[in-house]
Amino acid sequence: MSESHQRQLLLFAEDPDKYLDSFSEEFMEGYTSLLKRRFGTKRVHANNVYQEYIQDRDHVHMNATQWETLTDFVKWLGREGYCIVDETEKGWYVSYVDRDPETIRRQEQMRRKEKFEKDEEERMQDFIDKQIELGRSKGVDSQEPIFTELQREDEGKPLALNISLGKSKPTKVMAEGSNVLATSSKRTSLSSKKESKKRCALDDIMEAEMNERKSKEIKSKQASVGPVVVTRKDLPWLQRNIVVKIISKDVGSRFYKLKGVVSDIQGQYVGILKLLECGTVMKLDQSKLETVIPAPNRKILILNGKYKGREAVLKEIQESSFSVTLLLDDGKVLSNIPYEDISKLHIS
Repeated sequence: MSESHQRQLLLFAEDPDKYLDSFSEEFMEGYTSLLKRRFGTKRVHANNVYQEYIQDRDHVHMNATQWETLTDFVKWLGREGYCIVDETEKGWYVSYVDRDPETIRRQEQMRRKEKFEKDEEERMQDFIDKQIELGRSKGVDSQEPIFTELQREDEGKPLALNISLGKSKPTKVMAEGSNVLATSSKRTSLSSKKESKKRCALDDIMEAEMNERKSKEIKSKQASVGPVVVTRKDLPWLQRNIVVKIISKDVGSRFYKLKGVVSDIQGQYVGILKLLECGTVMKLDQSKLETVIPAPNRKILILNGKYKGREAVLKEIQESSFSVTLLLDDGKVLSNIPYEDISKLHIS
């Protein structure tokens, strides 16, 4: 037995309760610290962590703590909320619970983002299903061709073929020097114009359908639970000259997380966006965008609520509550304004 172990036993014998609590706390801190540092929040076998922990010469032995076995210690970690624990045929597994405020904030933002993208996919799938049903209801049922057997009425008669060549219609011969390429380009131009008209018509139909659906959702909420809280998920919040960020990968991975300025608005929910980094102009629904919070003392535009459309100066950011404090032109101070209700104002 080493000298350090002997000293620990002597100290423990003097005041068991005092040192039991002290050794237990030291053992717990050493174990969880190693778990966090080596594995983060990954799921790992509890005994693997313990085997690494006891490699330290100065580690606290488990027989000097309040837990008789590693299983008792793991169960205690789960009850106290330090770890997420589960038992399998191979033994107990642990996952460290990171209580750092910044980590919790990032996890909450990730959960919000995943829920938002999932809701967007479900809404788009519902829209596609409705369009398919609408097309079926307006379409004409196609009839399958009926095949019949070829039979001769009088098998005794010989077969006779009547071959008569009619007069061929005169064809127009193109005059010498006529521009064949010009004719071809005209046909191509007409074809592209027709395709463009079809695409524009489809965009208009989709936009009208989306606006109508969102209006119905708001009315149904008001009818069932009374007045609803005004959020950018329910009501249009896009305004000209604000800076927004693309949060959907559907528009292309190279545009994901890029910022742009809203130059125009079509309908209520669709904005014409010019990207700041590359100058690309895009047409996007507000569900694929999010507001941009500038640094303090910068100008913003209020997007929702009583002061919608008014400019203000951002004075303070409250990260814990995801809100800000604003200063209006007339000197009035607005507190606890959600991130979603403001966005950075583009100064040209």
